[in-house]
Amino acid sequence: MEAAYAWLVVNGFIQSEKFTQIFQWLIRAAEKKGCLLELKTNTQLLPAFIIKENMILPEKRPDFVIFWDKDTRLARLLEKAGLKLFNSAQSIEICDDKSLTYLELSGSGMRMPETIIAPKTFQVQGYPHLEFLPDVENRLGYPMVVKECYGSFGQQVFLVNSRDEMKEILNEIKNRPCLFQEYIAASKGHDIRIQMTGNRAVAAMHRFNQHDFRANITNGGSMEAYEPDAAQLEMAQTAVKKLGLDFAGVDILFGKDGEPVLCEVNSNAHFVNIWKCTGVNAAEAIVEHCIRECRRQTA
Repeated sequence: MEAAYAWLVVNGFIQSEKFTQIFQWLIRAAEKKGCLLELKTNTQLLPAFIIKENMILPEKRPDFVIFWDKDTRLARLLEKAGLKLFNSAQSIEICDDKSLTYLELSGSGMRMPETIIAPKTFQVQGYPHLEFLPDVENRLGYPMVVKECYGSFGQQVFLVNSRDEMKEILNEIKNRPCLFQEYIAASKGHDIRIQMTGNRAVAAMHRFNQHDFRANITNGGSMEAYEPDAAQLEMAQTAVKKLGLDFAGVDILFGKDGEPVLCEVNSNAHFVNIWKCTGVNAAEAIVEHCIRECRRQTA
């Protein structure tokens, strides 16, 4: 199969230079490989999409789709029409929700921070009582990390030092899904990001911040090129395989004595910073992988 035509599906409501740059890099990488990668938005596709006898009408059928969005309903719709998505709807859905990521990877043998998923509540109720909190405190202690299940760039992540702070955070979070995690003190202000494509580490960087427990560059962190050790690389490979990802950014913390501790897995990891840090253009590796896998599956 000649991979001549593909879609790059993005969110029609997010318009920023950071995202636009990523999309342009992917399109240029596809051009180098002789593939026309056409930009499509969820605002274009959902209202006009028709499924009939496994055909897409009236659009020309793409050979594959690079799905750079978190609109998993659209992703499932495209898969239902028989399109091959990179990444799959299920993988994106699991990575987008940190509690699902934890549940999916539990029992895999990978070290993760001890985690307790917050009980589900509703917008009107919020958390009118905290009868579950003593058990959380007894298991995790303070300080602990509170994370909203949905969030990016280190946002919606809080270091909580007392019950009073916890009450304030939960009052702010209200009914949004969240979880409580063990604080990995040895990794305060630094972690590593490994950019994975398939089973291969394309590039990696060490992120560090002297002024925040989070290492994210968006929060003022710094970065340097990094060579993952065997244990870190194995952890990244296992996470990607278990979650069914074709490409991802895997964030790993430093545990006691340097033991790797899995922090998060990002199905649509931004790769401009890692290019600035390492000179490696992950867009090219992503496109090469998609074309190669598409050809392999249709051979």
